[in-house]
Amino acid sequence: MSFRNHWLISSIIYLIFFFWYTNISGPLTEAEIDLVIKRIENGKTIISQDDRENFYKFLQEDDGGDFYMVNYLDINENPPIMEKTGQGASAFELLNYYMEYMYPELFIRASHPVFAGTVTANAIDHIGAEETKEWDQVAIMRYRSIRDMLEIANNEIFSERHEYKTNALLKTIAIPVSAPVFLDFRIIIFMILLIITLIIDRLISRK
Repeated sequence: MSFRNHWLISSIIYLIFFFWYTNISGPLTEAEIDLVIKRIENGKTIISQDDRENFYKFLQEDDGGDFYMVNYLDINENPPIMEKTGQGASAFELLNYYMEYMYPELFIRASHPVFAGTVTANAIDHIGAEETKEWDQVAIMRYRSIRDMLEIANNEIFSERHEYKTNALLKTIAIPVSAPVFLDFRIIIFMILLIITLIIDRLISRK
């Protein structure tokens, strides 16, 4: 392999990854936001009445970039019987059924879990809102853009499966946060490819 070839291959791999992982369509347009609002008002998108004002603000402030959704989950130890999971199914089986739809939809839109962990104790630094002191799990999901998140949520399958998530939980909070630069996989993959290519370059130069 010549010097030119292995650098070219690395560049092509990175460019493919970059354009898959990056939203190049810009922020939501006013027409897209209006459509989402209409869907919510018609009951076609699942947003509670109390959360709508915050959600509309979230849409209107879209910068087109990626973001993380931090999820706090309080597991329902006695979930109801659901058609697809049957009698005796645990909350985690209900959540697994919900995620069967989510994982492929997330992947094709360069969205993915970043972290998931089990809570080891109730909140130890807690001011107000006593009902938010106890949680069972915390999960962080990366979304390529708000548009990608909306595309996943607007599918009819999501509405059907989302019921399994709500019945698997006693309560949940989802908070969007901006993506920190040090966790940007575009930088991480760039550095990995650069190191690999430099190693190959060094090995070739020794021959």
